[in-house]
Amino acid sequence: MAPLITALIDTYNHERYIEQALVSVLEQGLSPSELEIVVVDDGSTDQTPALIHKFVPRVKHIRKRNGGQASAFNIGFAESSGQIVALLDGDDWWAKGKLTAVANALESNPHVGAVGHGHYRAVEGSSREGELSAVVPAAQMLVNLATPVAVRSWVYCLMGALTLRRKVFEWILPIPENMIFMADSALQAAATVFGTLVLPEALFYYRCHSENLYAFDPKNREKQRRRAEMAEIAYGGVYRRLVALGIPEPQAFELVGHLWLSAKRERLHLSGGTRREALETEMRIFRATFKSPTLGYRVFKYLCVGAATLALPPRSFYGIRNWYASQNLGRWRARLFR
Repeated sequence: MAPLITALIDTYNHERYIEQALVSVLEQGLSPSELEIVVVDDGSTDQTPALIHKFVPRVKHIRKRNGGQASAFNIGFAESSGQIVALLDGDDWWAKGKLTAVANALESNPHVGAVGHGHYRAVEGSSREGELSAVVPAAQMLVNLATPVAVRSWVYCLMGALTLRRKVFEWILPIPENMIFMADSALQAAATVFGTLVLPEALFYYRCHSENLYAFDPKNREKQRRRAEMAEIAYGGVYRRLVALGIPEPQAFELVGHLWLSAKRERLHLSGGTRREALETEMRIFRATFKSPTLGYRVFKYLCVGAATLALPPRSFYGIRNWYASQNLGRWRARLFR
């Protein structure tokens, strides 16, 4: 019989963490007939491969040329056989009993395609190192395309928290391989389409360290730029993938379109681009945000904002726009054009 559950782990240069991740999977207490463990090493250049090899043959170790997270998911899933696929990053780890809890939830709720849950944040390299803070929902909830601002629930569907039925993975794959980072957003979106049950328990540990793409460092402009570029690629790719799979454009846009355009704004501010890109971005955000704007506000948006995007380089335009927002000057615009 094929294993009931596949633990799919993606890793890259996680020599400090990968053993703890694998031990946490083995300590779930499931036998090889119940649990398959697949680790995709995305071309690590440190001691990660040697550390993984210590767990072979209990662990299926797949080594590949460095190509990013999407390619790791595509290859890892092709090598898996479980009807349930639980995800984990190589620098995080699961709490004991996690797999039993999510498997029971899926069995009890055959109408959902995925399960998510809360987590503990473990912060490295700061005055808070060693502290654990729980991020959990107030109550169990079902998240789907009808859920208002469904992406807010994705904090409970991080890698390490998200478990999907095989059919959900099959539906969304292949994930576009230009999604080198944040490819899990495609899986979060697919889970939302099929319906995700979120459990009010913290069942994995999310490690916050300096190498995380989303580790906040206001002084590291290069990292901010890279993060904005990756977010634009990821959310834009997810939006287009959903539409290609038959999700109506308004629903796809409601789920990830605003994130995509916000990331595009940030990328234009930090990295620059063309004036036309800035104009198209601002007009699309305007149309998506205001369904029935007043005539006065339309005139303001097209003549003032539109003209500014064409007159100024994007970095300058968004620098002024950010200052405008920080001063809350929009309140005067609202009074004039509401």
